[in-house]
Amino acid sequence: MLADEHKNAVYLFERDCSMQRRHQKIIEEAPAPDIYPRALTRIGERCADACRKIGYRGAGTFEFLYEDDEFFFIEMNTRVQVEHPVTELHHRHRHRAAADSRRRRARSSLFRQRDIVLRGHAIECRINAEDPYTFVPSPGRITSYHAPGGPGIRVDSHVYQNYFVPPLLRLDDRQGDRVRRRRASRRSRACAIALSEMVVEGIKTNIPLHQELLLDDKFLRGGTSIHYLEEADGKAQGGVVSGLCEQRGGARAVGSEQMRITARGPTAQS
Repeated sequence: MLADEHKNAVYLFERDCSMQRRHQKIIEEAPAPDIYPRALTRIGERCADACRKIGYRGAGTFEFLYEDDEFFFIEMNTRVQVEHPVTELHHRHRHRAAADSRRRRARSSLFRQRDIVLRGHAIECRINAEDPYTFVPSPGRITSYHAPGGPGIRVDSHVYQNYFVPPLLRLDDRQGDRVRRRRASRRSRACAIALSEMVVEGIKTNIPLHQELLLDDKFLRGGTSIHYLEEADGKAQGGVVSGLCEQRGGARAVGSEQMRITARGPTAQS
């Protein structure tokens, strides 16, 4: 959401954050798969109307649970979230920069809702310093580091080679796919290539988990619930990655302490 002091408010559509573990987001994407656009428009208009009624100013995110074609309100985050680049990559309108510029010039209104045009598909993978099978934290020194790049690839991180990783480090990789309607395998292909190009040696990361999720049929179809990873974890002694492999009937993604990743590439709504 974006709103100004003149009670103008627009919604920037949705992000899906259903793929999570212990209430921590693993993958976030836009648009949300498997939800009717009419339902998303309806909830967006309600959020904009709420901002006008309470006189809200600035950026904010409404969070909901979605089940049986209904939205259930959780909370509103009154800030720009770290997942905001997913929204930026998904829109043709540079909404945040435009809004900041107009606010500085003291104009009386934001751009209009119809000015916001969706473009393609964006998906974010959160890379954590942890064992991809047991989720045990993996602090230590990064002996080799290489971030992926290329058109549509964005990496947000402060780490570098020889950086010492504390137990709670989180790296965010964001990828923008320009073909919106061809979800399924097309929406994850560029992100998978980016993950395989990423080099993080000296510590363990959850990159193999992301690689397995991007091959998972249920995730690719869309509509997985917030309990999906926990259910996969309970189906195999080898952990989540093993559970996903068994469901898919495929081989386990490569995951070692010194990873050279030469690879590129109910529902929770926000």
